[in-house]
Amino acid sequence: MNREEVTAIGFEIVAYSGDARTKLLEAVKCAKAGDFEGSRALVVEAQECLNDAHNAQTAMLSAEAAGDHADLGLIMVHAQDHLMTTMLLRDIVESLVDIYR
Repeated sequence: MNREEVTAIGFEIVAYSGDARTKLLEAVKCAKAGDFEGSRALVVEAQECLNDAHNAQTAMLSAEAAGDHADLGLIMVHAQDHLMTTMLLRDIVESLVDIYR
């Protein structure tokens, strides 16, 4: 996998993770306002975004496992960091929503 392909996957992961992050932060606002249905829907939407990000990551991991070694750059490092912190945020938001409930 060349640098351009890895960079494209990195941007895809960042975009999906960013969408998830936005939805998760909005879910907290909904919970604070007492809109638990809206909050739950946003958490579900965020999880779908995280699934898309994870699928992009898994495709790259599968290629690596098959012997197609990736030429990694800073974009992919950033993408991995963004994905993992958003996954952590999801766990925190789920707890916050429960607390507001």
